[in-house]
Amino acid sequence: MAANTIIFMGTPDYAVPSLDALLAAGFPIAAAYCQPPRPAGRGKQPRPTAVQRR
Repeated sequence: MAANTIIFMGTPDYAVPSLDALLAAGFPIAAAYCQPPRPAGRGKQPRPTAVQRR
């Protein structure tokens, strides 16, 4: 049987435990889609999302 390939979609902090669980279970993650980094702080520097930091 062929292994399942997963495309993960999630941006907020509560999406990270799901992504971690999939990785820990050994599922192959082909791609992860999330929102682009948003400008934050006084310098308006782009800040990556929780999923992008993984």
